[in-house]
Amino acid sequence: MTGIIFSDLGQASSFMALDWVQDLLRQRLGYHPFPATLNVRPKDAEDARVWQRVQSDHAGTPLTPASEGHCGAKLYRIEIGTGTDSAKLAGAVLLPEVDGYPPDKIEIVAPVRLKDHFNLNDGDQVTLEFLN
Repeated sequence: MTGIIFSDLGQASSFMALDWVQDLLRQRLGYHPFPATLNVRPKDAEDARVWQRVQSDHAGTPLTPASEGHCGAKLYRIEIGTGTDSAKLAGAVLLPEVDGYPPDKIEIVAPVRLKDHFNLNDGDQVTLEFLN
């Protein structure tokens, strides 16, 4: 699917900086993730349907909170690229389990800051390939 990058409130960075989150992500993904997420929205209605299908057809990998007061989440492994000849990078979609979470918001974690790695800005497109 194709997503369009956008900036958000920056709330994920405080969550991503928590030690237990970093530890669980490292255990589940096999790498130490950059302590922030890249936000994307589906480019069009078909991309939105792909994201909805992924959520309904795959359970995702659970990320259970270490203490009360924090939400759980699901991880969906992906490969992310820019649609050009550049190499793809392993990552994951982090889907918080909170009421009212926007259905068109996709937060991506990776071992590097993706905007720097791929030289991206808000409004640019990325391709996401969901892995089983």
